[in-house]
Amino acid sequence: MADLRLDFVVTPTYDNRTFNIVDTSTYPNDPPEVTEPLLEVSIPGFETVTGVFTPTDINIVDSLFLGISEVEEDLQPLPDGVYVFRYSVAPAYTTFVEKTIMRINHLQEKFDSAFMKLDMMQCDANIKREQKVALDTINYFIQGSIAAANNCATQDASRLYNKAFKMLDDFINRGLCCGTNLTRFY
Repeated sequence: MADLRLDFVVTPTYDNRTFNIVDTSTYPNDPPEVTEPLLEVSIPGFETVTGVFTPTDINIVDSLFLGISEVEEDLQPLPDGVYVFRYSVAPAYTTFVEKTIMRINHLQEKFDSAFMKLDMMQCDANIKREQKVALDTINYFIQGSIAAANNCATQDASRLYNKAFKMLDDFINRGLCCGTNLTRFY
């Protein structure tokens, strides 16, 4: 018989209003006999919320679950930033698993829009190369932010996210961010 081992995976939904939390736990019984399974979510810019977690299922976390919206018909986009998820069970909630992730949906949408505006057929190869390097650099900071959050380095994750955001704004507004302009972001 297996021991209780709590675990979950946060999967992409490609919807800026939701998270999918998939229970990948190992339970000693089938169906699982756990008491008061709870999901606690720390949300950037909001209070931490706690709700019921459904074992062996996909748990959808949206603005209604998080208390940002009051009715299902009015689901709001979830903010970008560092989220901390904690799945625990009674007694005393000492059996738990906790994961930190960086949500970048809004930043990714902005990056995708900038990328799509890049003229891939531009005749001036040097300008095209400079713009590609700029977007690659921004993407590097975005990926660094995700990696930092995955390793619970929340301050680094936020700092890298903010750098990527500022660099992307600069790229969109002026078409610049790299080369001599990159040093001001460090």
